[in-house]
Amino acid sequence: MSTTPLAAVPSAHRTAPAFRGRIGRDARSGHYAVPHRYRLHLSTACPDGLRLAVGYSLLGLDGSCPVTFLPALPDGPGDGHSALRPLYEASAHHYTGPALAPVLSDDWSGRIVSTHAPDILRDLDRFPKDGRASLYPCGTESQIEAVERLCAEGIEEAAQRAGRAGADPAERTAALDVLLDTLGRLERYLQGERYLLDDRLTAADIELWVTLVQLDTVHRCHLDASAVHRIAGHPSLWAHARRLAAHPAFGAHLDLDGIARRHHGRCQGLEAAGAAVQILDWTSHAADATDTSRR
Repeated sequence: MSTTPLAAVPSAHRTAPAFRGRIGRDARSGHYAVPHRYRLHLSTACPDGLRLAVGYSLLGLDGSCPVTFLPALPDGPGDGHSALRPLYEASAHHYTGPALAPVLSDDWSGRIVSTHAPDILRDLDRFPKDGRASLYPCGTESQIEAVERLCAEGIEEAAQRAGRAGADPAERTAALDVLLDTLGRLERYLQGERYLLDDRLTAADIELWVTLVQLDTVHRCHLDASAVHRIAGHPSLWAHARRLAAHPAFGAHLDLDGIARRHHGRCQGLEAAGAAVQILDWTSHAADATDTSRR
């Protein structure tokens, strides 16, 4: 995959998380990669939680870093989870913000290491992998970051603008053009390829797959049928999504009901004609992945 077009995409604007600790490679870092010390807290109905769940499974960390799965709908103020409140209060004196997921916590101290999903996934990649491949192979970091920016701005943000209720029609058309251009670029990268980077599964594929899940299960609901038809017209891209959905590390974590409930619980937009035009049968592929994981 060529890096030049992707690297030209500006950085995505992210809200600064409350905690940004990092796991290092030696004991002098304070937090270092040692089995049974850390714990993940996530909801697979949340895009960041789904990314981490997939990466966690690909890395085979179930024996060294336990996971606490949280409900699809937060039960605390500000989209927070009440189960995470003790961790937040132990980690920041008089903490008054929402107890948001995902969280990587330190069981030794009972405090939060990080709430920043991209950092967490990179740090999980530091754990011993028992022969499993890295999600961030040497020399691919800039390419993976470029894919993350492309998905955030060219798909996620563009799809939101294209489906925004009450937006100026010209603004929605321009946003749809950005979305279709981005999908077209990714379509060309994937023609004849199994994965985005160097014929191997990396964090870039996780990022793209979760973004396409959101595009089809959430953003599609606010687009007209013509727009959805044009979005669906990228066969290599959606074949890539379908193939990964059948992989146990991907499809087994796909909580379609939770995603729908989370969307309807938070969304104030209007449903459009595209809501009836599903691009992929995610239910079928997720079931196949679950069956495979049980064999």
